[in-house]
Amino acid sequence: MKLQNLGVIFIIIILPISMILHAYVGNQVKTLSLQASYDTKLNNATYDALKAFQLNTINSDTSDLANSKLRDIEASANTFFNSIASNFNMAGYNRDILADYVPALVYTMYDGYYIYSPYTNTLDHTNSNDTTNPITGVVEEGQSDAEILNPSNGEATYKNGDKLSGVKPYIYYSCRYIRGSDDFVITYSLDNYITIQGVIGGEWITDSGYLLDNVGADGGEYRGISIDGNPSNMAKEKIYVPEATGPNPREYFYIRINGVKYYRDDSTTPSTWFSITNGKKYLQDNFNPTTTAAKEYYKGAKKFTDRVRNFYHLSDLKGTQAVDENGASLGHKLGNYEIFRDESGVSIEDPNSNFNQQRLAVIRYSIEKNLSIAIANYNNGGNYEFRMPVLKENEWDKILNHVSIISFLQGLSIGGKIYNGHCIITNNKNQEVVNEESVYILTNDGKYHRPNDTDINDSDVVEGVLNIDFERKSYTKADGEYYFFPKEGEGCYQSIVRQTHVEPTENFYQYMHKMALIGKGKLAQAYFTALGRERYGMYRTNINPDELKSQWW
Repeated sequence: MKLQNLGVIFIIIILPISMILHAYVGNQVKTLSLQASYDTKLNNATYDALKAFQLNTINSDTSDLANSKLRDIEASANTFFNSIASNFNMAGYNRDILADYVPALVYTMYDGYYIYSPYTNTLDHTNSNDTTNPITGVVEEGQSDAEILNPSNGEATYKNGDKLSGVKPYIYYSCRYIRGSDDFVITYSLDNYITIQGVIGGEWITDSGYLLDNVGADGGEYRGISIDGNPSNMAKEKIYVPEATGPNPREYFYIRINGVKYYRDDSTTPSTWFSITNGKKYLQDNFNPTTTAAKEYYKGAKKFTDRVRNFYHLSDLKGTQAVDENGASLGHKLGNYEIFRDESGVSIEDPNSNFNQQRLAVIRYSIEKNLSIAIANYNNGGNYEFRMPVLKENEWDKILNHVSIISFLQGLSIGGKIYNGHCIITNNKNQEVVNEESVYILTNDGKYHRPNDTDINDSDVVEGVLNIDFERKSYTKADGEYYFFPKEGEGCYQSIVRQTHVEPTENFYQYMHKMALIGKGKLAQAYFTALGRERYGMYRTNINPDELKSQWW
């Protein structure tokens, strides 16, 4: 056979193959490009949603309350869908279309989480709308929800079987344990605060508090470092006070009890205390605190930790004694170690303690279980099967220790495959949680630093401050909206922005103890005082604020 004939045969065979390979490679490149673009769009929308939540909580004086929190989350979810619709507008998708491809949004809060997802509305067929006649006291039978909102009722806002989207009931980071005759539930949080409810030792127990080792008897010392207990050294910030005379906003000393800040007005004789709620000033009668929140935090934590170990005798409680809601054992899913007891040298609040391992395991198990159910139950009417993706360990590290939003976008065609993306955005500047990184250190040059900034001179330390106190706030007057900063200060560029002069640490408790040993005791005192003060003042659903206030004077 002639060489020319072989050449023709080679071209006939290779040319179609090369054309197919070229088309395949081009399609794969386009698919990867679209996937990267969709990842960016999803990330931007999730960031916008979390930023909206942060701004709403910082500028609200009722953001810790459940109804206010729901309002903030619904506004955040609305921001997410508006943002993602804007990002995908050029791709031909509007908000209504994209909503069918978002099986869930998860908002992880301090002691639980919300899932925003589609659901099928099911109306109650029982007579749940009975009323009592105020004059006769006779119960008058009313219609059920299904009867009131029947399909023939044109005034009904929604009907049975409607496909709706919304925030589902709050799910706590709770785990049930059965140990002999003891049957109780422990609710965990994003830090070392827990709530215990159930039967222990034949008695019904409801108790809650922070878990801490290394605390002095009266709470005035922690890890050998004295806690500032002087009432004259209260925190202070600028605040706008409606109808106040003189400079406004201006600086006031304050304390925070169960999420509410109480400000001391020294312009009156004697000084008076007030709070601000929904833009109104409320005077506080017979209220004059004589102690500090920081000292109360450590003292209360020591007492609660002693009760958990010595009164409730939970030192030998193991993860293998955890059960599901039906009482069935979870086996070794949550570990086989003593939750409230550690080896020598490890404290209960340390990140590597048995307690923290159990806390993280419970939170992860709860989110995985309920989120999988929410996504699996969702169906947008197409052929795509929605599933919860496998999250990486570094992604779980973000979720388990911070307020965060987890978003999912699934089922969109991107050429050679179906897009299945998720995004996790965390936030440390909010009213929900005070973690070890939430405290900044203010120095006498007017700058604030991360607590592990190696350039901090101990003699320059002024105080520890919550990071959100340096975030801008707003207030509204008749002639417009104005802004101010609760705390004046400039962020240290190397520490806050570049983070180049920051010593890496996973254990701020041990880090501050080390700082005290090398001559930075003022830094350690400012940090632990601020951490205790801010944690003690956080909102807790199971705390009676009036009872707590009565302990202060």
